[in-house]
Amino acid sequence: MEKIEIKRPHLTDIEELHKFFRLVITDTFAKEGLAELHDDQKDEWETKKQYLQWDLESHGEKRFFLLAVDEETKEIIGTIEYGVANELIQKTIKEDLADFPEIGTVFVHPNFQNRGIGSMLLQKMFKTLESKNVRGFCLDSGYKQAQAVWQSKFGKPDYLLEHYWNENSHHMIWKRNFPL
Repeated sequence: MEKIEIKRPHLTDIEELHKFFRLVITDTFAKEGLAELHDDQKDEWETKKQYLQWDLESHGEKRFFLLAVDEETKEIIGTIEYGVANELIQKTIKEDLADFPEIGTVFVHPNFQNRGIGSMLLQKMFKTLESKNVRGFCLDSGYKQAQAVWQSKFGKPDYLLEHYWNENSHHMIWKRNFPL
């Protein structure tokens, strides 16, 4: 396995991260059979760029990113972040989620997927959140491939929004307490 450094983003990472977000989003939409949804891809890309900006401006208070960097090439190969739960999670769960931030932007470069990098980022994020004394986390997904990964890690979702995206395309939400 590659030697991976987990680090916080810096201003010098912005351009590379924007390209990384676009690459992973485009790849994910293609793998999900949604390549033609250009506006949705652009919206997701813009959201990720905004989250990164919030992290950098607030020094990790409004959003908090971790990056996986290949130590040999110095290339960004993965990301994860947390912040206030998104509107869909809040509307669905309908309870105070102040101690249950949303974990999101769990992206791994297509050439590095299925090598444990996402799991490594997730474990580091769990340690980060536990050190901040939060009670747990929320996570949601509308991507079928990601849903399979999350179900293998966390079991059945707490909330299943059936046919949310279209026929047989569901949205799933997990809410988990620490320790897992």
